[in-house]
Amino acid sequence: MYQVVIMYGDNEPWWFFEDWQNDIKEEYTFTDLNAAEQFYETKWLELSPSFTHLKSHPNYQAAFWNESDERWCEECDDYLQQYTGLVLLKDYAAVTKESASNLCQTINGEARLRVCRRKVAN
Repeated sequence: MYQVVIMYGDNEPWWFFEDWQNDIKEEYTFTDLNAAEQFYETKWLELSPSFTHLKSHPNYQAAFWNESDERWCEECDDYLQQYTGLVLLKDYAAVTKESASNLCQTINGEARLRVCRRKVAN
């Protein structure tokens, strides 16, 4: 089975930290890769105009964000960037197939990214 998931949280979607599935806000299931790819592309086109920053990986993984969308982290005593992630998965693992080149670009990806150092250190 293939899944297209929309995530929201402190981490870009390709990190797959231990509790990454807790960040899933929407999930769509497909038996066919082509249908999942088409749905992913539709969602990518829907999401991208709402964000000023985008970073994509070539295997259907994208992080969208606006710099003003942050949350305070007590543990790391800093503000953390919040990301909306869009990912196409196979059985909840990254797919190896590469997405279309028009979906794999970085717009303002050089912005300062704030991640919780405590979480990364674990």
